[in-house]
Amino acid sequence: MAGKISLLDCTLRDGGYVNDWNFGNGTMTCVFDRLNEAGVDIIEVGFLDQRQPFSIDRTIQPDAKSMSAAFSKVCGKRSMAVAMIDYGTCDISNVQPRPETLIDGIRVIFKKENMHKAIAFGKEVMDKGYVLFLQMVSITSYDDADVIEFSEAVNKIRPYAISLVDTYGLMHKEQMLHYFELLDKHLERSIAIGYHSHNNFQLAYANTIEMLKLNTDRDLIADGTLYGMGKSAGNAPTELLAMHLNENYGKRYDIDQILEAIDVEILPIYARHYWGYGFSFYMSAKNDCHPNYVNYLSDKRTLSIKAVNDILDRISPELKLKFDRQHIEDLYKEYLLENVSDSAHIEALSSELRGKDILLIGPGTSVIREKDRIEAHIRDKRPIVIGVNFLPDTIGVDYVFIRNPRRYSIMIPRMDKKVRTIATSNVTPINEPFDHVIGYDKLISETDEIWDNTLVLFLNLLRMIGAGSVSLAGFDGFREDAEKNYVDKCFDLHKDFGYLSTLNRLLTCKLKEYRKDMDIGFLTGSIYEDG
Repeated sequence: MAGKISLLDCTLRDGGYVNDWNFGNGTMTCVFDRLNEAGVDIIEVGFLDQRQPFSIDRTIQPDAKSMSAAFSKVCGKRSMAVAMIDYGTCDISNVQPRPETLIDGIRVIFKKENMHKAIAFGKEVMDKGYVLFLQMVSITSYDDADVIEFSEAVNKIRPYAISLVDTYGLMHKEQMLHYFELLDKHLERSIAIGYHSHNNFQLAYANTIEMLKLNTDRDLIADGTLYGMGKSAGNAPTELLAMHLNENYGKRYDIDQILEAIDVEILPIYARHYWGYGFSFYMSAKNDCHPNYVNYLSDKRTLSIKAVNDILDRISPELKLKFDRQHIEDLYKEYLLENVSDSAHIEALSSELRGKDILLIGPGTSVIREKDRIEAHIRDKRPIVIGVNFLPDTIGVDYVFIRNPRRYSIMIPRMDKKVRTIATSNVTPINEPFDHVIGYDKLISETDEIWDNTLVLFLNLLRMIGAGSVSLAGFDGFREDAEKNYVDKCFDLHKDFGYLSTLNRLLTCKLKEYRKDMDIGFLTGSIYEDG
């Protein structure tokens, strides 16, 4: 005989990662009422977290009584109402006895290293009268022995359910089924198994319905959220799961009530806060790592996707799912500093540029505004003209310095064979090899706060080879309107003006330092000069 299937909606909890759990009391109440009217079996109302103050408008509350107060205006309750506790964030004293609250059950999430402590905490939750769910966060961090150890410990307290939680959406069907079969074999039959998925691989819904197909007499719980609302790539959509269960398992969920909740309450949030499948979420899942590692490397705006993958592949296995900023910074520097045989290239550049007047062209909009001045300077001084991560359309250059794979992609269609190329070792050439390749280790000073800034790197090269005077054009500095910072709108625009202001300040100081022993002048207006 097949076990019972329950649909659990966690919009008000997992969806809160999107809007900081600030749904507003009207939306909180309406979502609960619509799901309740739809016949959804279990509704998760939010987090219990003692670090948070009470707010009538949020679904993260300091204790169970506060959560009940926040939902005091619901019309009625047929569905089971549950709250979630991230183990260690809510003391058992903040979980008032079940008869005093709206909440019927508690879902305790925990990382593998806290497994036994969380199970012991769960027993205390059960003693307060609550239905207990134990949630195995980052299930892919468990090996088979861990799963068996967990099962044996859980069997001693017999919670209502346990759940496989694919926190970062890493699992394909085969992995999910393997974990399920291990749990199904070793858990007491009275304990339900649930599955909580994320959509990094667009598999949240597909994996969930694969679980539902399993031939088991055990009760199953399928997690979903309205319109897939949830952390990062989002979750399996409740409306799709409800439809599937109606069509294939004889359920009678009222889809109209679910769609009303989406249309009236969720779509306006979606318009302000996007969630769902995205490239960075795919990259983190592909590399079995925390998404913040991908974000860190992407924010550098200096790496090719191949380079990002190469660096992610080097993350220590024990840190893959625990973001460690220092670790990824070290890996980034290590990648850039890998040895390259560049002595011949440096010697050749020295003979070509030593003692010469140099004009560096940057991508600022002054290249267009002050084009006549730049052209007059070229006629009068006859400098060697070098584009810095940039090939201007209207000014001829002798060299181009390339240290950003993304900018290189933009330049390739316009690359003239007469223009000689100088590239850093992190850029891979297409078709033709670069004329000169320079290792990062030759160009950086790790004591600099802006050690990987393109202009700083190239000035270090010019200083090393003994260039003559250096004129700067198109190095305007960063203004608050990011759209006006670059002449080419195809460039990857950084829009955090706090970060850009810091960069302005650091570059101003750095250029003042260089000008003590290098003949550097500004040909076009610049924040760096004014600063």
